[in-house]
Amino acid sequence: MTCAAPPSCAICYLDWMRPERVVRISDQVIFKPVGDEMVLLDFQSGMYYGLDPVGVRIWQLVAAQQPLGAVVEVMLAEFDVTREELERDVDALVEELERRGLVT
Repeated sequence: MTCAAPPSCAICYLDWMRPERVVRISDQVIFKPVGDEMVLLDFQSGMYYGLDPVGVRIWQLVAAQQPLGAVVEVMLAEFDVTREELERDVDALVEELERRGLVT
């Protein structure tokens, strides 16, 4: 993000959700599927995190270095959701993961 305003700011949101933006998993994070969820471990902080099945799919596509636009397009074909709702969900998860230092 290029400014300190939250992604709800229209200008920042456009930068945050640029379709070509590629999110990268931080080096200090390892992850492992557990059932239909994903467990993330941040070695730097020692914190564990869990992702639900939708979060898992976003994480898988991010791990495959898919741009955010491709993440949305793939998931639109897989889930019964509107584009707007999916973009909000992807944005919210990416923002939270970045805030916690799990992605850049």
